[in-house]
Amino acid sequence: MLMSIAAIVLGLAVLVWSADRFVDGASATARYAGMPPLLIGMVIVGFGTSAPEIVVSVISAMEGNPGLALGNGYGSNIANIGLILGVTALISPIAVHSQVLRKELPILLFITLLSLALLWNGMITRTDATILLVVFVLLMGWSIKQGMKGGADSMGSEEAQELDDNPMSLKKAIIWLIVGLLLLVVSSRILVWGAVDIAQAFGVSDLVIGLTVVAIGTSLPELASSIAAIRKNQHDLAIGNVIGSNLFNTLAVVGLAGVISPMEVASEVFSRDFVVMIGLTLSLFVLGYGFKGRPARINRIDGGLLLIIYISYTGWVAQGALSGI
Repeated sequence: MLMSIAAIVLGLAVLVWSADRFVDGASATARYAGMPPLLIGMVIVGFGTSAPEIVVSVISAMEGNPGLALGNGYGSNIANIGLILGVTALISPIAVHSQVLRKELPILLFITLLSLALLWNGMITRTDATILLVVFVLLMGWSIKQGMKGGADSMGSEEAQELDDNPMSLKKAIIWLIVGLLLLVVSSRILVWGAVDIAQAFGVSDLVIGLTVVAIGTSLPELASSIAAIRKNQHDLAIGNVIGSNLFNTLAVVGLAGVISPMEVASEVFSRDFVVMIGLTLSLFVLGYGFKGRPARINRIDGGLLLIIYISYTGWVAQGALSGI
């Protein structure tokens, strides 16, 4: 048991560190390749901050633990909005200026509802997973088109400022890109082993471990990025990290896991997890888009409510797990 706990702690620590190095290396390399800052922010950073979820879920599915992959994907979405935006907004209210993000918010809501429709029969088949991946490819095509336009957008300006504030040589960028990716795989393998072992020892499902411990751990890069962004007054980057990560999680993380290992979807995913995820996604859409004269911002009261919802949800999951032991 101690070995399993140590594996989770070590795995998460290396995972967070390597994800940060991977994002830095990938972003700097992309800039040397001539990629516009807006495209780097939309695609490179979005992929990089979701890399932990992607690697953990792929390894989980390959090793016959698809529930851990599903819990990781959806649990991270819930943590991104409830925990990360909640904490970040409590530190400083988040204003949304980027027109690109205002376009992504309804897309995120639509994709969340699409996922619910595909899972409604209680299964994620390879056909369902393939549909998610096809939509993901189409979304990436749209993102690349938006990023290549080169028009003025506050998110692109903030990403350019972030790259200027942290200059890196091409050699160093490539080294961090490779080292970060390798350590992501190794640390994810260690984390999955520890999580599965603890789940079996306590008699709880790997879905529960994925929704809680693993989801929080793999969401830490987004938390660090969003807090750092808000302290630099880069509001659009702070919320862009979350929106991009949730898009990747819903489509790529669950899609890849489903293609590798089709899975049954437990009933509580519909009655508990999806209810919370859709509710939080709808809240983010309303807060981030702004309606009827309401500014597009997440204030401290909103952040506090999001955090309370996340804490209550985590308690709900824990209570259900404990009652089943």
